[in-house]
Amino acid sequence: MPLNLPPEALKAEQRYRAAKSVADKIACLEEFISTIPKHKGTDKLRADLRKRLSKLKSATQSRKKVSRQDSAFHIDKEGAGQVAVVGPTNVGKSALVATLTNATPEVANSPFTTWKPTPGMMPIENIQIQLVDTPSLNRDYVEPELLDLIRKSDLILLVVDLQAGPIQQIEDTIALLQEHRIVPRHLKDRYIEQRRLTFVPLLVLVNKNDDEDADEDFEIFCELLEDDWPLLPVSVTTGRNLERLKRVVFERLEIIRVYSKPPGKEPDLSAPFVLKKGSTVAEFAGKVHKDFIERLQSARVWGKDVYDGQMVGRDHVLHDGDVVELRI
Repeated sequence: MPLNLPPEALKAEQRYRAAKSVADKIACLEEFISTIPKHKGTDKLRADLRKRLSKLKSATQSRKKVSRQDSAFHIDKEGAGQVAVVGPTNVGKSALVATLTNATPEVANSPFTTWKPTPGMMPIENIQIQLVDTPSLNRDYVEPELLDLIRKSDLILLVVDLQAGPIQQIEDTIALLQEHRIVPRHLKDRYIEQRRLTFVPLLVLVNKNDDEDADEDFEIFCELLEDDWPLLPVSVTTGRNLERLKRVVFERLEIIRVYSKPPGKEPDLSAPFVLKKGSTVAEFAGKVHKDFIERLQSARVWGKDVYDGQMVGRDHVLHDGDVVELRI
């Protein structure tokens, strides 16, 4: 290089030229640029190097976007919540998702039929919740991206087979999740001393509780369980308790539906805004339009804990089914 650069800059340049990966090249190039003295004689060199650095970073971002889009395990969240349906093989996960949603995952009696996640939308009254059928959790091998999908979900439905060792299935699945630092939220108090854990709400679906004859098996199963697990007996085959499942999922997601009422008009009760429990009028206004948060003066509310059309402030906590008329 014709410029009279200091020794540290020349060493940084050598490290940059020797770097193999894009990440290493970016790090070494940033170091190289920082060691070049700033004066008129180096202006062009520093400008060229900054341009090269920008191209490297752009290439890295493009590669990340492509790989994310290409991954079968990247499922964009849709609807009022994303629910990961997990569990061992042959417990009925795919059949459950196929029954409750518009999805068509492959359903078979043979083990390990599902190799990639399949999303589908489950209608619950006037909203939809996304269920994601997932490959079986297997100790021999589990995709890291599958664990990321489970970690980011709003709720985990752990499906077990009432007729095939359900206690062992729960223990094995929970142990595998815990090894990867995913913990059911109702067990959070046991992990106060540990950090970097992800706590996700979890509901255990005890499948193949087909009829009243299977109720005794379920009662015995409950008595043998050592921990207090949130359980729901269901049958994908007969449809038993599947409508109840929808309501329980709604409750476990801890969401509410709030309806907007334009002044002087009737509310549209077919298209609610979905918020987390405990949300306020101000948070609802932000959902309707981002500019409304600052401009909101007051609101009228029809629903729980108010008389019809009661004037309330920005901090009023809303409930499921409330109708709100914003005053901007």
